[in-house]
Amino acid sequence: MDFTILYWCLVAVMLLGAIGELIPGMPGASLILLGIVVWSIATGFAGINWAIIVVFALLVLSSAVEFLAVYWGAKRFGASKWGQIGAFVGLFFGVVGLLPALPVGGPVVGVLFGPFIGAFVGELLFRRQSKAIEDSRVETALKASIGTVVGTFLGNLIDGMLAILAVIVFIVTTYPLVSLL
Repeated sequence: MDFTILYWCLVAVMLLGAIGELIPGMPGASLILLGIVVWSIATGFAGINWAIIVVFALLVLSSAVEFLAVYWGAKRFGASKWGQIGAFVGLFFGVVGLLPALPVGGPVVGVLFGPFIGAFVGELLFRRQSKAIEDSRVETALKASIGTVVGTFLGNLIDGMLAILAVIVFIVTTYPLVSLL
């Protein structure tokens, strides 16, 4: 069996996954992991060494990166626990698409706006109980919401870099074997 066609098809799927990691809500790491698993099974684990295993583990862990980045962004910009909870709830609703369907962008925009809206609402509810004046309450909620968007952006950027690294490591470690198989 000629593995060249399979190899380049899997690399194309992995590159698509790397692009997907940069876009909020798109499958990315799962496509790369699928490519690694298919190659491993098809070749009897030829070329799969510790570097691929480390990248595989990093991609599995990268699924938590976006959620942690949203938390970090909200906390860094002064969100209360209610704002952080709101950001997580908003991110969840954005990921599963429960936000209203948008004519342009759909779930991608939902993933960006979900944490923003969730943190804003959470902060407004929490700050309602404080004695702060109305303008300060809205300003604080807005600042926390911006923090969630910054965190989401940074999380996607880190996920994207991990995905690109995964594809590069896969190609470097397995390409020399393609002509030998």
